[in-house]
Amino acid sequence: MLGAELGAGDAAPRPRGAAAALADRVATLRASASGAGGAVLVTVASSGNVTALELDDRSLGLGASGLATEILLTIRRAQSALAGQVAEAVEATVGAGTETGKAVLDSFTQRFPAEGQPGEPAAPVMPSPPPFPSFSTVPTLPHQAPGNGFESGRDSRAR
Repeated sequence: MLGAELGAGDAAPRPRGAAAALADRVATLRASASGAGGAVLVTVASSGNVTALELDDRSLGLGASGLATEILLTIRRAQSALAGQVAEAVEATVGAGTETGKAVLDSFTQRFPAEGQPGEPAAPVMPSPPPFPSFSTVPTLPHQAPGNGFESGRDSRAR
């Protein structure tokens, strides 16, 4: 049937406007999460981007590294809550059994996995920077003597 999509399990066609309603509803979603006993509060938009970050005075006691870790974990919790809200919006509009509903749910669950799923690191892992090269003024070959910049014995500027 043109202009309609089958519902989740009722085989009744739903108007194409349901997908537009879902898009409008998802666009307005916001999710918040707190961490460190309420010292960190994060709010994310439907895109998963952070829209608000509130730090309590208690957050100063975490130290720089602990605060950074707590902020990132709280962002992940807020994004996971967002995926749950999207699931509710999908069910209320197009239905979770429709192709549209499945696609939207899969998109959000892949981008924002549920908290504590395997494969998610407990803390962010970044590679350490490569060591800065150190240059030695000691000759590398035993027969070389430290020179004054013209080790070949000939001034390259002379002709």
